[in-house]
Amino acid sequence: MDISEFKNNPKTAYLAGEYERLLREEADVSAMIAEDESLAELSEEERASVCVQKEAILAQMRSILEQDKKEEAFPNEAVLEVRAGAGGEEAAIFAEDLSLMYAKYAEKRGWHFAYINESRSGLGALKEATFEIRGQGAYEDLRFEMGVHRVQRVPATEKSGRIHTSTASVVVLPIRKRTRIEINPADIEMEFSRSGGAGGQNVNKVETAVRLVHKPSGIEVRSTSERSQQRNREKALAILAAKLQLLKDEEEHKSYSAERKNQIGTGDRSEKIRTYNFLQDRVTDHRIKQSWHAIERIMAGDMDALIAALKSGTVGDAEDE
Repeated sequence: MDISEFKNNPKTAYLAGEYERLLREEADVSAMIAEDESLAELSEEERASVCVQKEAILAQMRSILEQDKKEEAFPNEAVLEVRAGAGGEEAAIFAEDLSLMYAKYAEKRGWHFAYINESRSGLGALKEATFEIRGQGAYEDLRFEMGVHRVQRVPATEKSGRIHTSTASVVVLPIRKRTRIEINPADIEMEFSRSGGAGGQNVNKVETAVRLVHKPSGIEVRSTSERSQQRNREKALAILAAKLQLLKDEEEHKSYSAERKNQIGTGDRSEKIRTYNFLQDRVTDHRIKQSWHAIERIMAGDMDALIAALKSGTVGDAEDE
């Protein structure tokens, strides 16, 4: 049996060594039986014991690799981007509402949730923001949030009571320990500046904020949350790698889009996925045609039923609005 995969993984290397030791022990027992048949009964008992140990170690190594593969597919670290879309200031307010919804859901799940960078409108609403999320199941649960979210409500500033429709887009990027994307340093333009965010006096005196531009794709990434320029640089590079992987995945999705018609999409950022209708106290996910009431509770982070339905792919009977 080829155990090179186990030997090359740091998590299973020691167990692979033990497995090889048991293989040698098993071979020694077989040789002993061949040399002296009178020891066969005793040796068979010993060989049976070795076989049990071998199978236990093999099962343990396979379990570790399976867990590794799951963590690679669904890492416990992700970047969440929320950006105001159509609707002017109301769209920026909605983008902030969505950010708070995810922050409260993360708090409920016991995840780490922190801002990386944000940009606000002239009136103080959230134009766009980037957050990092770390915790068990973070990407696995939030990956279906990517797409265009639509809100229908009467804004607080609307005196005539007219219903406004606004949008905000959400992108969820998995941050993997082993990135599949190689970035040529010559393709990156890097700038440093003083951070305008929270962080104390040090932020205003030292150029810790990092802005990266990937010249071939035009992708721009900023990180301002860390007090160290190096940490902001590392974080920005990780996000850039995730964005480039997303671009590659989107291209692959388009190549077999016909096969995905009956699947929940996670690769199209322009897809309208959900409507939040405050007047009807209803949240509708258009991909699975299912609705939930108690919209204020959902906006307060009570997203468990919604997330569970998306993960299971349950199809309801709600109509697209």
